[in-house]
Amino acid sequence: MPDDLPFQWVLAGIVVLTTAIAGWNRHRARRSDEVISPVAEGTLFRWLLRVSALGLWLATLGQLVVPGWCGWCRWPLPAAIRWAGVLAALAGAWGLHWSLASLGKNLTDTVVVRREAQLVTTGAYHWVRHPYYVVAGWLMGAVTLLTANWLIGLTSLAVLGLLVWRTPQEEAELHARFGQEYEDYCQRTGRFWPRRGTLGWSSRKTDG
Repeated sequence: MPDDLPFQWVLAGIVVLTTAIAGWNRHRARRSDEVISPVAEGTLFRWLLRVSALGLWLATLGQLVVPGWCGWCRWPLPAAIRWAGVLAALAGAWGLHWSLASLGKNLTDTVVVRREAQLVTTGAYHWVRHPYYVVAGWLMGAVTLLTANWLIGLTSLAVLGLLVWRTPQEEAELHARFGQEYEDYCQRTGRFWPRRGTLGWSSRKTDG
């Protein structure tokens, strides 16, 4: 559709930008010789995540390369909402850079903690314990809106659901490595949403 052309260009730019950001940060984290194995996640989970992620990529690339094929999975969204999705996607790309740059060389694609990992509690990690997942959800939602494609939204929910399912295991690994330091971090920081104290205000009155 001619009216979709601007959104196709934006989608292409977002895909290239976010892929470059994620690729660069993963390259930087993999400069060590340490081999990170996803075995600890379990075979079933690994395959479910791979299939869901593949479905999301195929839906996104289908929208990008052969948009006419995606007519059956279109939402009749107003252009204003789709442009709001564009702005949200641009903000999400910045958030992706912020979260991955904050994590630095500690980045892995699994629950395994690197041998020389440090507990990151600054930058994006000052606000929540899993900012990358929050940003990923934000980006997926934004792309769903700008493409007006419910299949992208459905596969995004599958990926996010699996990441949320994996989060307690990831936190258990971090607790085993960092002990009380991580426990204290959990007490003052929300998993996916900032706590009131993190935002700089509290229901408790302070002296002075």
